[in-house]
Amino acid sequence: MLHTTDDLYHELALTLLPGIGPQLTRQLMSYGSSAKNVLHLPPGKLRRIPGVGDATVKILTGPERGKALTQAESSLRKAEKEGVDILFYTSRKFPARLKLIPDAPVLLYYQGTADLNAPKTLALVGTRQATEYGREQTERIIKGVLPHEPLIVSGLAYGIDIMAHRAALQEGLATVGVMATGLDIIYPAAHRKTAEKMREQGGLLTEFAFGTQPDRYNFPQRNRIIAGLADGTVVVEAAAKGGALITAELALGYDRDVLAVPGNLGSAASAGCNALIKSHKAALYAEPLDLEQLLNWDAALYQTGKFKPAPSYSAADFTDEEFALITVLAAAAGREEQMDTLAWKAQQPIHAVASRLLALEFRGVVRALPGKKFALA
Repeated sequence: MLHTTDDLYHELALTLLPGIGPQLTRQLMSYGSSAKNVLHLPPGKLRRIPGVGDATVKILTGPERGKALTQAESSLRKAEKEGVDILFYTSRKFPARLKLIPDAPVLLYYQGTADLNAPKTLALVGTRQATEYGREQTERIIKGVLPHEPLIVSGLAYGIDIMAHRAALQEGLATVGVMATGLDIIYPAAHRKTAEKMREQGGLLTEFAFGTQPDRYNFPQRNRIIAGLADGTVVVEAAAKGGALITAELALGYDRDVLAVPGNLGSAASAGCNALIKSHKAALYAEPLDLEQLLNWDAALYQTGKFKPAPSYSAADFTDEEFALITVLAAAAGREEQMDTLAWKAQQPIHAVASRLLALEFRGVVRALPGKKFALA
């Protein structure tokens, strides 16, 4: 067997089993404590796990298990050869913001240099039939956020997506493309050169295994990762219907901020943006200040040291549980969080969260606020 970590080998195999989705994977992990244990549990013990029936037991103990283990070994070899990181949801490198969404993937394939837990992240999305106005506004937004050095996230598609990636590369910002294929299949192929640059100045990210083709059902699934990775999403141009509006709706559902660039009333390419603003689903983006105020990206807060993002803290200085709470508070971008919300997002018992927050408060990492609310100090 390949000498990567034994844990990752079994974690990857678990995700490759047919019919074992993210929710069931988490359920199995909560009872088995590790993927290796889950894949070696006898049928009797598996049936005691809520949500596990005969069909699931057959998958976990039958021929499909052996196929998944073989595929996992092959994928690990390919990942090692290609310099791809495979991130299970329990990994510290897994994007913390993504863990907070209810339908998060449990495993990601990542190739790049950018920190997926960057202090600030921004998604730019829009129509594939972008106009010159869309290109100008995309470049203007990227230049406007330069002082914050955010990670720019988009979907590598035609139109606004690729314009956002290229503008970020031009301005020296890291940019990550979330793909609807395996990492070994660049789609569309016309964007291969840009994708190669992104591997060096950002990265490529997907939840799909090597060899996955661009099936149309993969794209809406991909959009939830774009929305979940970002502090906020800016829709630059969007028709009345399309993937950009799906991403915006997903971001709203995840309690993330959405902004939209207004356009001419007669422009089909701006109909979706204008509708988002009219329905108060998106804030109007006219200048960088609009974004800074909405996302609490006030540069002065950083300059005066009133707020420091999570990377200023080292995971080595805290227990895993304490660092999980710090990560949740950092993802809130300076906003306060209720104790019960913190407990839910960090997936920790509320009584344990209370004592850990007190310990972090004594260390000057966390500050307590009225109404059992907390924020990073």
